Amino acid sequence: MPQPTDSLIEYPSDFPIKIMGAMQDAFAQTMVEVVTLHDPSFHAGKMEMRPSSKGNYLALTVTVRATSREQLDNLYRALSSHPMVKVVL
Repeated sequence: MPQPTDSLIEYPSDFPIKIMGAMQDAFAQTMVEVVTLHDPSFHAGKMEMRPSSKGNYLALTVTVRATSREQLDNLYRALSSHPMVKVVL
């Protein structure tokens, strides 16, 4: 039976994270800054942007270099608690 500490992710690996927030000028740049704190090798070229159909929201897919479960957990916490972020998947 799998243990809670078992992971389906092998480290290190490239790991996509989807971040959604309201459309605003600084959203994408701010998310790059937050992600870079947790993955110093991250850069904006590893990010895809998709506006919602009405242009009210922006979905970002960032691909981070995951080195540990702790790193990913900390990044998810930082993103989901950020005031500009609505959803992190």
